[in-house]
Amino acid sequence: MSLTLRACTNADLQTLVNLSRDTFIDAFEKDNDPDDFKAYLKKAFAPNQLDKELNDPDTFFYFVFDDNDLVGYCKLNVGAAQTDVHEKEAVELERIYVLGEHQGKQIGAWLLQEVVCLAKKWNKSFVWLGVWEHNPKAIRFYQRHGFTKFGEHPYYIGNDKQTDWLLRLDLQ
Repeated sequence: MSLTLRACTNADLQTLVNLSRDTFIDAFEKDNDPDDFKAYLKKAFAPNQLDKELNDPDTFFYFVFDDNDLVGYCKLNVGAAQTDVHEKEAVELERIYVLGEHQGKQIGAWLLQEVVCLAKKWNKSFVWLGVWEHNPKAIRFYQRHGFTKFGEHPYYIGNDKQTDWLLRLDLQ
């Protein structure tokens, strides 16, 4: 396995749309109301929405490749693009997904370490994220990597109000 990280560009828009939708569907469709879920997908992963985010100077998308195979991606926010914390010394890890057929290969752990390296390179003091309170596998993953809970916030899938735990990793 030879993993690499590559920043997404405007030329990657359709691939990003497809990957974002596919990984989100795989992770959460079974746990949500079908109508709310469809509404969320239509809004959050629409080409025009992701194009706007790709062109936001405070938002960064990265693809993860195993050799030449696209296996996952992440989305990072700094400054005004952060969804909740809005601290200049912070990086928000808004999305981190690995395709289902590539899970269990430690790609997520590798990607998380790459995020930490980027945050340090950008002179940030912590990385934070929101994780659904009903996703114990993800919560354990982040806790194993040093994240601790510091709060909660509402997160909407369509009209369904859910609760995300806010987790933080201080960078020493």
